[in-house]
Amino acid sequence: MIKRPWLIAAFAVCALSATAADRVQVALDWTPNTNHSGLFAAQAYGYFEDEGLEVELIEPSPTVSLQLLTSGRVDVAVSMQEYVTMARAEGMDVISVAALYPHNTSGFAALSNKGVSSPADFAGLRYGGWGSDLETVMVQTVMKNAGAAGRVDDVEWVNLGTIDFVTAALADLADVFWIYYGWQGVRAEQAGLDFVYLPLVDLAPELDYYTPVLATRGATLAEKPDVVRRFLRAAARGYLFAATQPDEAAAALLAAAPELDAALVLASQRWLADHSETNPTRWGVQELNVWEVFADWAFANGLIRTPIDPAAAFSNDYLPSGEDA
Repeated sequence: MIKRPWLIAAFAVCALSATAADRVQVALDWTPNTNHSGLFAAQAYGYFEDEGLEVELIEPSPTVSLQLLTSGRVDVAVSMQEYVTMARAEGMDVISVAALYPHNTSGFAALSNKGVSSPADFAGLRYGGWGSDLETVMVQTVMKNAGAAGRVDDVEWVNLGTIDFVTAALADLADVFWIYYGWQGVRAEQAGLDFVYLPLVDLAPELDYYTPVLATRGATLAEKPDVVRRFLRAAARGYLFAATQPDEAAAALLAAAPELDAALVLASQRWLADHSETNPTRWGVQELNVWEVFADWAFANGLIRTPIDPAAAFSNDYLPSGEDA
């Protein structure tokens, strides 16, 4: 686990020291990027301070945030609906309490010269990804929906690990990639790549799931519900700020993580602003149907061994009201 000094911010209301119950440790799901800008904006503009919170943002290695959460080492984790679903299927105490964006902002990308216009065209091409079962089932699902179920075996699977889309595409390591457009797609645009993008929201309803989300434990909700509410109230202000003032939010992120590419951060933040929730009464809200459809799909395709109760996997009860936000 990497804990950067600049990721630590302590605040107190009316110059009073925060009590232990007011401390909140948050594990990011990756290195700092524009998915986290709402949290950095909440720090930079004193929104956590307004709630009397002492907030520490921790940068673990990739995909470890839920492990830190379920072990009780942090109070909140930035994660994804698919990871929360899988964790609950294993009996872990984890609950999603806010969706950072109302729709999935990821999809499949390929250089234009690969001849991809739909998932049916994946047949005969190399899919480059993490090597996860989730990706395999996703590709199978979108190809089936495109009428190419019988050609799934014609896809060549290439494990690229953490190699990014631009690097892998330019090096011709694979033909098709799963990317988050708000970062990798924007970076590809800036690099001048001529590419095709197929958003998941257009390919399969079960793949329009929440990613990323803010998650916590049921034990935390039981022990300090008011702290969770105050944290989410500040986070909502931060993300609404990022959605309506992306340039200022980009500056806040860059002030905290100056090693990032400034042009990429600014362009990414502007792109995400167009895909963010700007209604204070709707920020963070999760729909039961989204959880039900994804959970059914995950179980039917063997991604989880036991079904979960979708209604218990998330909660809107701790989100701020419109007037609070």
